[in-house]
Amino acid sequence: MSKSKCQMSNRRGITFIELVVVMGILIVLGAVAIPTIFDFQKESALNDGAREIVSTLSLAQSKTLASEGGERWGVYFTTSTSPHQYVLFKGGDFDSRTTSSDKVSKVFEALEFSEINFGGGQEVVFDRITGETSQTGRVSLRLKDKPGKFRIVYVESSGRAGMSTSSVSDDDRLKDSRHVHFNYSCQIAASTEKLILTFEGGVTEEIVITDYVKQGEFLWEGEVEVGGYNQRLKIHTHRFNNPDTQFSVHRDRRYNNKSLDIDISGNPDCPALSSTLIRYDAEGATTKGNSIYVSAPVWQ
Repeated sequence: MSKSKCQMSNRRGITFIELVVVMGILIVLGAVAIPTIFDFQKESALNDGAREIVSTLSLAQSKTLASEGGERWGVYFTTSTSPHQYVLFKGGDFDSRTTSSDKVSKVFEALEFSEINFGGGQEVVFDRITGETSQTGRVSLRLKDKPGKFRIVYVESSGRAGMSTSSVSDDDRLKDSRHVHFNYSCQIAASTEKLILTFEGGVTEEIVITDYVKQGEFLWEGEVEVGGYNQRLKIHTHRFNNPDTQFSVHRDRRYNNKSLDIDISGNPDCPALSSTLIRYDAEGATTKGNSIYVSAPVWQ
């Protein structure tokens, strides 16, 4: 009997030791796994938050293209609230928006905006007809307790929004004369004024502005034959008399091999000394026009 009891006691002792070892292993694994799970949840929230911002920007562009409510739409970002938030709004800018149409989204408590820069401001508004924007830039969303974990949401001039896991500087992006912006500060009398395209060799094309104004913006796209070659151009506005006008010109060397001057016929109320807005040489290099109301061209 005593021998049997001893054997049973040994078996119980071994079982207890094994239980203690297993519990110890579980505690160690839990100590390692639980923070990893929390980190995974936070990073998942970071990805989801960035995707929701991209989705909201795309929605603002879609609403603008559909001319929903007869207005442009945009998104405004702010760090003045807790948590940080962004607002889908209707209007040409956030200050003059229709507040009843606001849709406010708050970021997850563990997240924050570390950088907001859209053309030097905190909002992106999309253009009618084209869906493009002059307020290109980015917003950086990061984990509060791990600033090295972040996502960049960017908006291109085409209006496309996307997400990146690395910081990309717009200054490093290749820019050229295929897409150019410039401002024109004189009010345009759309019903009487024209854009005049003068190509190498004296070939001209007159564009009556009022014929191509839709939903408050100007858009013309076409081809002009010059010396047996078709020159293909697109000219539109990002702002039209609001309060000035911002022109956008697309001229690709694949489809253009002639020099070009773009003039505006002029508003009699604006005492212009000359009317040239921009000049292209055959290779695509640009020169500021000699109109006193035009700014220097900026390559996009």
